[in-house]
Amino acid sequence: MFTKQMTKLLLLLAAFALFAAACGDDGDGDGDATATQETSAPAAADEDMADEDMAADEDMAEEEDMADEDMAEEEMADEMSMTPGEGVTVTMGRANWSTGYFQAELYRQMLEELGYTVTDPAELELGPNNGYIAMAEGQMDFWANSWYPGHLAWLAGELPDGSLVGDHLSIVGEEMIAGGLQGFLVTKSFADEYGVYTMDDLNSNAEALAAFDATDPVPGNGIADIFGCPESWTCDNIITNQILFSDWDNINQTIAGYDAMFAQAVDSANEGIPMVAYTWTPSAYITQLRPGDNVYWMGVDEILDDSNPSGTEGGEAHSQRGADGTGGYAAIGADQCPSAADNADGLCPIGWIAADILVTANNDFLAANPAAAKLLEVVKLSVIEVSLANVEQGEGAAPGDLASDWIANNRATVDAWLDAARAAA
Repeated sequence: MFTKQMTKLLLLLAAFALFAAACGDDGDGDGDATATQETSAPAAADEDMADEDMAADEDMAEEEDMADEDMAEEEMADEMSMTPGEGVTVTMGRANWSTGYFQAELYRQMLEELGYTVTDPAELELGPNNGYIAMAEGQMDFWANSWYPGHLAWLAGELPDGSLVGDHLSIVGEEMIAGGLQGFLVTKSFADEYGVYTMDDLNSNAEALAAFDATDPVPGNGIADIFGCPESWTCDNIITNQILFSDWDNINQTIAGYDAMFAQAVDSANEGIPMVAYTWTPSAYITQLRPGDNVYWMGVDEILDDSNPSGTEGGEAHSQRGADGTGGYAAIGADQCPSAADNADGLCPIGWIAADILVTANNDFLAANPAAAKLLEVVKLSVIEVSLANVEQGEGAAPGDLASDWIANNRATVDAWLDAARAAA
C-alpha cells in the first residue's frame, strides 16, 4: 500500500514540475525572471507538503503493520487457548482391572480435545503396587483408577531416595465419590439352607463349613476357601486384615486371576453350590451375581479398624470405618442383605466403606500442565452410567467407542469441563 501511494505522489509531483516548466517558457526574458520569482515559493511549499504526505504515509503503514502483528498475536493466542496441550505428550496408564478401562478412555479423549498427545493407557496397564511407584517416579503422569481409602496404603511406600511415594503425587478431583460399593456375595440357596448371612455365621457354623468345604477351590481342608482378589489389587490385603481382625480362622482367601474366579463363582451360584466371592460396583459383575436373585450380600459383625493386624506397610489405611467411624454399612434392604434385618437402622453391615474412585497424578505433571490439572479436577462421573458402560463392554463393546459415544451424548457437559481447563491454561 505504501509503495503505491508513493508512486502516485511522485507522478503528481512530476506532473506539477512539468506544468510549472511549461508556464515558465511563455513571454520574454523579463517575464521569465518574474515567473521564476513567482513560482519558486509555491514549489517550495509543495515540496514541504510532499514531505509531510510521505511522513504521514509512513506512519500509517507502520500503524497498519503493528495492527497486523497484534491481530496475528491475538489469533495465535486464541488458537493456543483452544489447544493448550499442543506439543505436550501425556503418558497415561490404567489399572489392571477391566472395570476401569472406560474411565481411562474418557480422560484420554478429553485431553486430546485440549491438544495433548496422550499415550494409549492400555500400553501401561499396572496393578496398584507398581502403578503408584510409576507415577511417583515420573514414568506415568496419571491414572483415573485409584480406590481410596484402600489405596492410601500405597502412598506410604518408600522410594530408593528415601522419599515417600505420596510425596510426589496428588489426589485430584471428584471423579466418583463413594462410587465403589464393594463386599462379599454368597450363594443364596446355600445361605438360606444353613442360615448363614454373615461371614461370622459361616465361620462358626460347622455344618455350613462342611458343606462349603466339599466343593470350594480347595476341598477337604476343613476351611471355607472364598474367592478373593488377585495379588496386589489392595483388596487382597484388606481381606487378609479382615480375616485376622474378625478371627475368621475357618475362612481363607483364594488369591488368583479375578475373571477366572468370578466365572467359577457365577457357575456355583447358578447351580446352588456354596461359594463366597468378593466383588464391587460399578461393574458388570453385579448383573451376573445378582443380590436377591442368585446371591445375597454377606454381613460382617465387626467392621475392620486401622489396627492393621497383618502388619502390612500402610495397612492402617485399610480401615473400613471411615473418618467418622461409621463406615462399613450400606443402604441395602433385607431382600438383598438378610443381615440388615438385624440392625435397628435397617442398614446392611456390608463390612466395606464405599470407596472414592479418583484420579491420582504426578505433582510435576500437574504443575507444568494447568489445563490438564483443571480438567482432572472438574470431571465428575455417574456410577450408573459407568456401570452401564461396563455392561456394554462385557458384551463386547470397545472402551474407546463407549467413551466416544458418552462424550457425544454429554457434549454440553464435556464442553463446560474443557472450557474450564482452557481458562486455567
